[in-house]
Amino acid sequence: MSRMYSTAFMAGPEQKPLRLLMTADTLGGVWTYAIDLIKGLQPFGVKVHLATMGKPLTPSQRREASALHNLWVHESSFQLEWMDNPWEEVEKAGDWLISLEEEIQPDIIHLNNYCHGNYPWQAPVLMVGHSCVLSWWQAVKGEMAPERYHTYATSVKEGLKSADKVVAPTKAFMEDLQRLYGPFEKLVVIANARRKDRFYATKKENFILSMGRLWDEAKNISAFEGIAEGLDWPVEVAGPAEHPSGGKNADYRNLKFLGELDAQAVRFKLSQAAIYALPARYEPFGLSVLEAGLSACALVLGDIPSLRENWEGAALFANPDEPEELKDKISYLIKNPRLCQRMGGLARQKAMKFDIHQQAQQYLQQYQQLLAHRAENRQQNTTRTASAGTPTTTNPFLKEKI
Repeated sequence: MSRMYSTAFMAGPEQKPLRLLMTADTLGGVWTYAIDLIKGLQPFGVKVHLATMGKPLTPSQRREASALHNLWVHESSFQLEWMDNPWEEVEKAGDWLISLEEEIQPDIIHLNNYCHGNYPWQAPVLMVGHSCVLSWWQAVKGEMAPERYHTYATSVKEGLKSADKVVAPTKAFMEDLQRLYGPFEKLVVIANARRKDRFYATKKENFILSMGRLWDEAKNISAFEGIAEGLDWPVEVAGPAEHPSGGKNADYRNLKFLGELDAQAVRFKLSQAAIYALPARYEPFGLSVLEAGLSACALVLGDIPSLRENWEGAALFANPDEPEELKDKISYLIKNPRLCQRMGGLARQKAMKFDIHQQAQQYLQQYQQLLAHRAENRQQNTTRTASAGTPTTTNPFLKEKI
């Protein structure tokens, strides 16, 4: 079941290289996050075994993975915990992950999902929250998630409570996790990042770009459908239209649909777009916004706490439930080309602060703290055992001292 590829990474003799077992799904931004973080960890001699779930890797993903000499990929297609009725496969995935730990003997378990957090791991567990169904439902639907997500909610809460450290990419999303599943104390916010050298700006062209899962109501791509004809520039959208669990595909007639682009095509489109708009109702971080910022696109974003946290002063914001406000903000940039160019420059300036090397250092610090805490606990247990002595048992059924 496990597919592995990469060349062996040889660390220097001065220290033992850190070995991670990391999970990732292949359907969205978690894959991108994982690949960039693994690249950032290369200079520190960190070896990563990446266990993927959701669906098989695309040819583009395989190329990205094979380019990293500190990465070994273990591939599966197990359903993800947010999908419909996934629990039998979630359990099988958990058994598979435990077997990988036995085989790999990692120093740290880095989970990018929740429901396997309470499994009997031998290594310390760092869990990263990227999104969740309950916060998604409240932000998108304006109400509590229905009862059918009770098992999901319970599993997520147990996973978070069991983790040795919880990480979130924004303070806003950490607050969501605490409110819905907490309280938990061992937490830290580490912003996501992208490789700056991969993104560039060419001569900007007169069109608006948006990207994301078109079927995901959180991305709110549908907000463009009613306003596109009233904009002076065309709206182009990229991303998968088909829901991974089936159902009706997204269908937008007033927009130019680019389909699901590979990483190189995404970078090229971003380099051309004068405006990047994402009127999201829910976005715990927003990697596509960061990519657009690195590409010097002027940003028009949904006015939600996480996007405000990252892009205040470098973007225009619109109420995601008010399409006319979105239209007005975009039109304002179109009619003021110097402002549009200036906003693109501010977005790039802000985006450059999300540094992949700094992100890797922050994660490495968390890994080292977890290992130090584990070693300290073992030392304390050894000391307590030694101080207690070795009394002789009087139980006739036991032949040895305890």
